[in-house]
Amino acid sequence: MVYELWYWNGIPGRGEFVRLALEAGGIAYREPPRETEGALGQDLEADRDHPPFAPPYLKAGRMVIAQTANILLYLGEKHGLAPTTLTGRLWVNQLQLTIADWVTEVHDVHHPVDSSLYYEDQRPEAARRAAAFRTSRMPKFLGYFEKILQHGPSLAKGRWNYADLSLFHMIEGLRFAFPKRMASLEPDYPGVMRLHAKVEALPALKPYLASPRRLPFSDGIFRHYPELDAA
Repeated sequence: MVYELWYWNGIPGRGEFVRLALEAGGIAYREPPRETEGALGQDLEADRDHPPFAPPYLKAGRMVIAQTANILLYLGEKHGLAPTTLTGRLWVNQLQLTIADWVTEVHDVHHPVDSSLYYEDQRPEAARRAAAFRTSRMPKFLGYFEKILQHGPSLAKGRWNYADLSLFHMIEGLRFAFPKRMASLEPDYPGVMRLHAKVEALPALKPYLASPRRLPFSDGIFRHYPELDAA
């Protein structure tokens, strides 16, 4: 079976967390929205018993699975991208849900009032939110994952898992959005940085990371506004 990943074309966004799992796992997939203009909008309007609220969603045969953590929970069990025990799978899912909370906070830095408004319409509020995110929330999340990684090179026992891949992508996104702040923080979290390097060096993932199929950061969740960044 070849999976179909449905996400907005042109930005990594939340879809990238799923892409990394598919690529690192050597799992066959395609992305119809990158093949046909307007495909995603049309597909979202399809009449389904279990419609997705928003992308990303994954078509697996007759199933349509939405929400990033839910998709990864499925792929993790189906393709060995998570521990084999129920306790282990729930642990990795818990980590993924924590990362989802972190992703929301990143987004809300540049859209703290209303996601339907332009950034320019909420710049004063964004500046306040960014200061709190840099000084409090970034160290909070990084510290949590650093503490976990004191017990081993991965976020769970055994080989890499999809939460490792997602943490890698978080670091990539934060380096893009807050380069000054990340440069000052990274020395304090050596375990997280080692994991980032380990994921980046995965043989199955390296071809994708070096390919044009990997979309650059732009106007998605991770955005770089110089006025929102500081060491």
